[in-house]
Order: sequence, then structure tokens, then C-alpha cells
Amino acid sequence: MKTLKYIFLSAVLIGFTSCNEDEFDYTPDPEPLPELTAGSVDFSKYIAVGASFTAGYTDGAVFMASQTNSFPNILNQQFSYVGGGSFTQPLTNDNIGGLLFAGNVIANPRLYFNGTGPVVLPATPSTEVTNVISGPFNNMGVPGAKSFHIVAPGYGNLAGVPIGAANPYFARMASSSSTTILADAVAQNPTFFTLSEIGGNDVLSFATSGGTGVDQTGNFDPSTYGGNDITDPNVFAQAFTAQVNALTSNGAKGAVANVPYITSLPHFTTVPYNPLDPSNPSFGPLIPTLNGVYGQLNQVYAYLESVGAIDNAAERSVVFSSSSASAVVISDETLPNISAQIAGVLNASPTFPAFVQSFGLPAAAAPLVANLLGNFYGQSRQATADDLFVLPSSSIIGQVNQTTYAYLVSQGLPASIAGQFSANGVTYPLEDKWVLIPSEQMAIKTATDAYNNTISSVASSNGLALVDFKGILEQASTTGISDGDFVLNTNLVTGGLVSLDGIHLTARGYAVMANEFLKAIDATYGSNFVAAGYKANPGDYPTNYPPTLQ
Repeated sequence: MKTLKYIFLSAVLIGFTSCNEDEFDYTPDPEPLPELTAGSVDFSKYIAVGASFTAGYTDGAVFMASQTNSFPNILNQQFSYVGGGSFTQPLTNDNIGGLLFAGNVIANPRLYFNGTGPVVLPATPSTEVTNVISGPFNNMGVPGAKSFHIVAPGYGNLAGVPIGAANPYFARMASSSSTTILADAVAQNPTFFTLSEIGGNDVLSFATSGGTGVDQTGNFDPSTYGGNDITDPNVFAQAFTAQVNALTSNGAKGAVANVPYITSLPHFTTVPYNPLDPSNPSFGPLIPTLNGVYGQLNQVYAYLESVGAIDNAAERSVVFSSSSASAVVISDETLPNISAQIAGVLNASPTFPAFVQSFGLPAAAAPLVANLLGNFYGQSRQATADDLFVLPSSSIIGQVNQTTYAYLVSQGLPASIAGQFSANGVTYPLEDKWVLIPSEQMAIKTATDAYNNTISSVASSNGLALVDFKGILEQASTTGISDGDFVLNTNLVTGGLVSLDGIHLTARGYAVMANEFLKAIDATYGSNFVAAGYKANPGDYPTNYPPTLQ
């Protein structure tokens, strides 16, 4: 009986526990998702027109994996559930990235993260531009294309590539040497299209060159192809309107994206304006000497202000701190050029020859040094938090500028002195190509706002879906943007949204971009991709590619 009693109590306890589990741990079945509908759109023939983002450009290159993870290809995977057709892309040969033209490298391989920072993959590209591939292609994304390039005949002419008159990415996929990107897209009679990042390169090339039009790499750079001036907003409006008119001429529906403020990308926000750390053994011990040199110049500025030659001596003065990080010295073309005045004041100073002698130079070298200092610092100042530095500047700040060094040696300065006065951003002002000063940033913003006004107006008048890519990037650069289980931001390497080149998106970023297009399409055309659960899962897409992927 005792045994039976315990058995009975055990049974009661088991039953009670079971009841408690049923009562308190019960999870109701989730609400069923609605049935997927395409709304008023025919997705059977989807064509994507655009530039680098459309092509899947990432980590400084186009390669097979990046193309597979391009946002148009991700979009089409969702379109396939409602009658979307196949989606062809002008695939490269491998995952190395880069381009060859007649066997010569004209675009570098992709970047990868080596544990410290982004570096170029040590491999040779195998995608030969002269091996033209047969289309047509649903993905008409062409890295480097500006608004007017989309409608430019001969933009894909192979003969024009070596002289910079044609785009190698389009040359390897164009249907003829005289065709246009738009013509090859329209010829496929799309039922739906995306028109994305039109206008991005129209300001990006100006920005990446520091507002100077200088190609910093010597290789084909899609962001600087075709000149670096900001495109006139009227030219942009004509080109964009023509593109939409042509793509909608057969009744096709579509989605367009506006242009973000590109200066919020990590290519322009990663390098600090004040990277000179006094604890750096290559810089800290030199601070007293540097402040001695700049002290002479600061006195010149003060004198010139006192006689009315300049307005604000403090703006030009340079002082390096021994206790906190200091700003670099830059060249600012908006400052009045006072090179002659500096040289004149120094030459007239009775104490300047002794100052020259303190560097081991003869007193007779004073006029030479005065003229050199005038040439160097006639339009210089220390940077402020309002200045932006392009990402490649991180590799040259503090390094000897070899061109300047060679010039100073040719002027008769000893090699040791020439080296000391040739340190980029320290003794030699950073050239304009490395920095975007506030006036250049304002020029970019003004043009971007004008482009976006056109995009919004044309989209509205044609009933197109509009993706607010500008707002998305603003959110990502401040609070971060949430999609699924991830919050992505624009921090270089760690943010997850922007790839290692600091401009283009990661594969995960392109998945987020595809989802933003789906939201806009749903809102405009009555489809329900997002509500029905037909969207990309960003977690399925990588934020970087290993160097072994080749």
C-alpha cells in the first residue's frame, strides 16, 4: 500500500505538472501570413538600370559573388514567386575582381580585411574586357555611370576604353559599339524596372577626388570615370527624365531611388581631422621644433592682419599640442593666396637668417627658405571638425611627400632638411585632393538636393515607387537601420552596411536595400511581399568575403 501510495502521488504530481505546462507554457500558433500578390505589377521581365550598386560592386570591385548578391538579383528572387522570369547578369570570371584590357590590369582586385584594415587581394584579375560577352542582360548596372552616361552613344565602345572615352564595364557587355545603356535596356521590353543610384556618381567623383578632379590611384576608378565635375542639375534632369520616359513607354511600372548625401559614407567620415597623437614616437618628440617653425609663420600672419593684408590670422595659425591629438595642416584654396606677402615679411625680418641657421643652413639661404615657406603656406591652415578626409588619406598622413622632397632637394636643401619639410599634413599641407572643405561639401549637398527634387517629381508624375535611399543612409549613419535580427550602421569594417571601400554596400547591405525596394513597391502597386514574408533575410548574406574566395 505504501508503494502504491507513492506511485499514486507521483502520478498526481505528473498530471499537475503537465496541466501547469499546458496552462502557462502554451504558445498560440502565429497568425497566418497573407497570400502573396503582385498587385498591379507584371514582374515577368525585370530590367535593372543603374551604376555600381546595381552591378553589385563591393569591396572596391565587381566579382561573381558580389554580382550574385546584387540587390537586383535578390529582388528578382522574390519576384520569381509571382511570375518573375530569369535574371541574367554580365558575370565576371572569378571572385578576384578587377579588370584586364589587352592583358593589362586596368582595375585592381577586390579588397579584403587582413585583421588590421582593408587591403588589396594579392592576385591577378582574369576578366578581360576585350572578351565581349553575349547578352541581353537583365542587370544593366554599369559602375562609374553618371546620369548622362546612361544615354550616351559609344559609352561601351571598346576602342574608347584605352583613352578614357568609354567605360570598360559596359564595353564588355554592350550589344554594339554605338549603343547606349538605356537602349540595351529598353530593347528588352521590360514589364518592370528599377532605376537606381542615378546621380550618385554625378557628385561622387567630385567628392572622392577631394573636389579637384584628380585620380588618386592611376587605375580605372568607377567613381571618377568620365571627369570629376559635379553634373549640372539641368543636365541631370534632362537625362533622368529621358530614362524614365523610355522605360515606361511600353506601360512598364518601376521603382526609382533618390540620392543620399554621400559625405556621410565612411569613405569620408573614417579618417579623423586630428590624427596627430603626441604619444606617437614619430611625432611627439618633434612638437617643440614644429611649433618653433610655425611660431615664425604665426607671427607673420599676425603682422599681416595688423596691416590689413588678411582678415583672420588665427584661422591660419598652426599649433601642435603636446597633451592631446592635433589637427593636420591642409591647403585651402578658398583662402586668399598670401605666398608673396609671407616671403616678403620673412625676407625683411632681421632675425630670420639666424632662424635659418638654426637648421644648419647658411644665412645666405634665408631668401630661398623664405620663398619656399611662402609657397608652402600661402593658403594653408589647420583642419577643423568641419573638414572631411577621403579614406586613402589615412595611408599618406605623416609620410614624406616624394614629389615635394625631390623639389626641395632640387632647390638646394640638404636631403635631411627636405625630408623634414615634406611630411604630409605635418610640415607640408595636405593637398586639396585629400580633403573636402566645407564649401565643397555644400556644393555636393546643393547638387544632391536638386537631383532629388527631379527624381521625386518625375517619379510622382509617372506613378513610380520611390525608395528614400537618402533617408535610409541618414538613419544608418546616426541610429543604425534595423532589418530582421540586425542593426546595421555605416562604420567601416564593423558596421555591416558599407563594404571595405567605404562607399559601396556589403552583400548584407544590398539585401537591406532590396527589402527597401520591396517596401516601396508594396506601398505603390498593392503588392505585399513584405507582409507575406517574401523578403530577403539579411543574415543569409555576408558582410565580408575571405581572401580564399577566388
